[in-house]
Amino acid sequence: MTSTLTLAEALATGTVVLDGGLSNQLESAGHDLSDELWSARLLAQQPEAITEAHLAYFRAGADVAITSSYQATFEGFAKRGIDHDRAAGLMALSVELARDAARLAHVSRPLWVAASAGPYGAMLADGSEYRGRYGLTVDELERFHRPRLEVLAAARPDVLALETVPDADEATALLRAVRGLGVPAWLTYSVAGGRTRAGQPLEEAFALAADADEVIAVGVNCCAPEDADTAAAIAARVTGKPVVVYPNSGETWDADARAWTGRSTFTADQVKGWQQSGARLIGGCCRVGPEAISGIAGTLGAA
Repeated sequence: MTSTLTLAEALATGTVVLDGGLSNQLESAGHDLSDELWSARLLAQQPEAITEAHLAYFRAGADVAITSSYQATFEGFAKRGIDHDRAAGLMALSVELARDAARLAHVSRPLWVAASAGPYGAMLADGSEYRGRYGLTVDELERFHRPRLEVLAAARPDVLALETVPDADEATALLRAVRGLGVPAWLTYSVAGGRTRAGQPLEEAFALAADADEVIAVGVNCCAPEDADTAAAIAARVTGKPVVVYPNSGETWDADARAWTGRSTFTADQVKGWQQSGARLIGGCCRVGPEAISGIAGTLGAA
């Protein structure tokens, strides 16, 4: 069921389970995502597949569905001949599909929808979301992000997921862009060790969100599980806010080959350490599927 309890209220009293990787769930169902629009392509072509993917995570124990709008941008859709109004409609649809899945789940616990807004580099589809430093100013990045955040906010998600942010400058732009939208947000960086992907110390990067009233949680996603250990503690200490953690499986994305390499290092047991460090939103990102989310839900339920 959808919830009358706000996500911020839920975080004040306990830990909430996020979903896992939407793309790997769609791929496991047989959908081809070898496209610059990635899972956002299915918004236009097979929206029911997205609902089914969300539903699989809700049934596995997730409390929050992150929408398929990560790579949905006006610029990206325009490259495929999709005009502004149609693009805006597809972004809003991403929230509706997650809401539909929450209704279809038929569970008694509260469920929420997080509208995903990926970094500028996600639109480029060249791996630069793992590097940052695009050569754009903070003002230029704010102008890129604000229009789609306005559309997503108007669709009334429970929260905006400002996710996989590689660069503190882009975080600054995103924090400006969400002001006045009337929807809370979480901010998560993609990190390597104790730094953002662009190389800034996490203490400085997290501090940007410490006084942002719109931000209800701060943390990391789309990183190695081991990197989340240190980052969670830093985020809690620097911001005093609930921490959000949803790392990858531990495999490595090869942007040139557009394939994952290496082995999974993600285990449900790791969530106990993240929770002890202040994490209140815990799930998985790329290559973390419903089975792993079920394990996380079980671990947190027994904690």
